[in-house]
Amino acid sequence: MAALEATKSSVGSAAVRLGVSEPAASAAASAAAGVSAAVAAQVVWTPVDVISQRLMVQTPDACRYRGGADAFRKILLADGVRGLYRGFGLSILTYAPSNAVWWSTYAVAQRCLWRAVGTERSESCACLMAVQGASAALAGGTAALVTMPLDTVKTRLQVMEADAAARPTLASTVRGLLKEGGWAACYRGLGPRWGSMSLSAATMVTTYEFLKRLSAKEGSLG
Repeated sequence: MAALEATKSSVGSAAVRLGVSEPAASAAASAAAGVSAAVAAQVVWTPVDVISQRLMVQTPDACRYRGGADAFRKILLADGVRGLYRGFGLSILTYAPSNAVWWSTYAVAQRCLWRAVGTERSESCACLMAVQGASAALAGGTAALVTMPLDTVKTRLQVMEADAAARPTLASTVRGLLKEGGWAACYRGLGPRWGSMSLSAATMVTTYEFLKRLSAKEGSLG
């Protein structure tokens, strides 16, 4: 969120100085902020994601890892740091566009919803949270739809073992998915992912925006 706010402020101000309209500047700033936040987050999140995916796909009959710490140690010994960052590039290609779509859609959705309900109602806390929550849910669903194929490929790459007969590549993983079920295979689990991203986005944003307002109010009192 620190990277998000810093980038959003800088890009928004620069766009306005260049003569870009305020709505377009807001959408561009939100998209750029989403990209920077995604890159910063994936540096931390990718190793956690790799370990959790490995633990989830192992079966009781072939239980290779005894827990997160054991998985971390064995992946590190087998593949080094590179093993913990398997799919990092694809994660950036997935989450950077996802965040860009998410935050720009959120900005546009808020503008449209306020136009529909009337900006004079923005003083109402309940109305404010409802508009922000609905905008976030719409943004989350849109991002899920746009980036689902990349996320499917990323997950498949991360759960493949390094000691497989042939080291998996992006191209071979995509070919395997298309061979299994065509383009529909890239959208497996879209419904749960769409619902999960929409609900988590609405929860996250309403909490985040509330804390921002609370911090601003306390700062003005101080």
